[in-house]
Amino acid sequence: MSRRSLLALPILFLLLSPEAKALSSVTVYCSLLSEWCELMRASFERDTGIKAQVTTKSTGETFAQIRAEADNPRADVWWGGPTDSHLQAAELGLLETYKSPSLAKLHPWAQRAAELSGWRSVGIYAGTLGIVWNTDALAKRKLPAPKCWADLLNPAYRDEIQMSSPATSGTSYTVLATLVQIMGEEPAFAYMKKLHVNMNQYPRSGAAPMANVARGESLLGITWMFAAVAEAQLGAPVTSAAPCEGTGYEIGSMSLVKGGKNPENARKWYEYVLTPAAQATGARAKSFQIPSNVDAPIPPNTPKLEEVKLIDYDFVKYGSAAERKRLLDRWEKEVAALPK
Repeated sequence: MSRRSLLALPILFLLLSPEAKALSSVTVYCSLLSEWCELMRASFERDTGIKAQVTTKSTGETFAQIRAEADNPRADVWWGGPTDSHLQAAELGLLETYKSPSLAKLHPWAQRAAELSGWRSVGIYAGTLGIVWNTDALAKRKLPAPKCWADLLNPAYRDEIQMSSPATSGTSYTVLATLVQIMGEEPAFAYMKKLHVNMNQYPRSGAAPMANVARGESLLGITWMFAAVAEAQLGAPVTSAAPCEGTGYEIGSMSLVKGGKNPENARKWYEYVLTPAAQATGARAKSFQIPSNVDAPIPPNTPKLEEVKLIDYDFVKYGSAAERKRLLDRWEKEVAALPK
């Protein structure tokens, strides 16, 4: 090749369409543990030869970013985060319709998530909400282990409980919606105002409370029960319980972002994530949700849905953008703004 031809290559590249430049890539916004996001990126690239640009943020932050980028989407796929957040994005017209040929291989609850979204999302895992605590710290303080939501109001737990902020965390939006469904809205907000006294902070990330409980920086937390399984496997003195009054659960979802620049590669990522082998990467990344593919193994010690007293969680109502905004606005004004 001549020197003139070599000099022309950068100019030719600039003239290529965005589709041509991104021919072998896909951009994924990941609302899961960073370790799982990275492991799936590496696995997908190795098995498909397609470059994956993966960004990890909390569910609330990802939802806000996709909404802000609606006129010029930067992501192709939103992977992870509770179904109700994906339903809100679907309602706002931010997601593409796609009925996966893999649906028949998924558990009924995963298929139901897809149906509720109008085939603009799909269930990829499930997990139950619970109370987690540091067993060593609790024993040292000679405090009782909580078994119910009501137990968390014990004055002995003052400044000892942690929950992420519902405004930025899909985990804690599920907590908020769960309490409203169990107690009724007015009693639930009265409860959360009393619980606020026992809270030490509301981190932005849904993963932070479990990590802080495992390190002994917080005595108790409200988060996913499978998170305690992961920390216990790493040697942390932690355990969990499903509240006696009942608890909510998460169906984690995946969606294609409307207007994404790489639709073909996005669908390849989508189908790859639904395979048993890809779903098994969760446990390898110490993320122990229940996989949605019926042939994917359930991680040992992970609480199964049928083993927990679950509420009939209303994904449609609490997955609406208006209801989410209304509840979060009320929580910010009536709970988060309270003095300690």
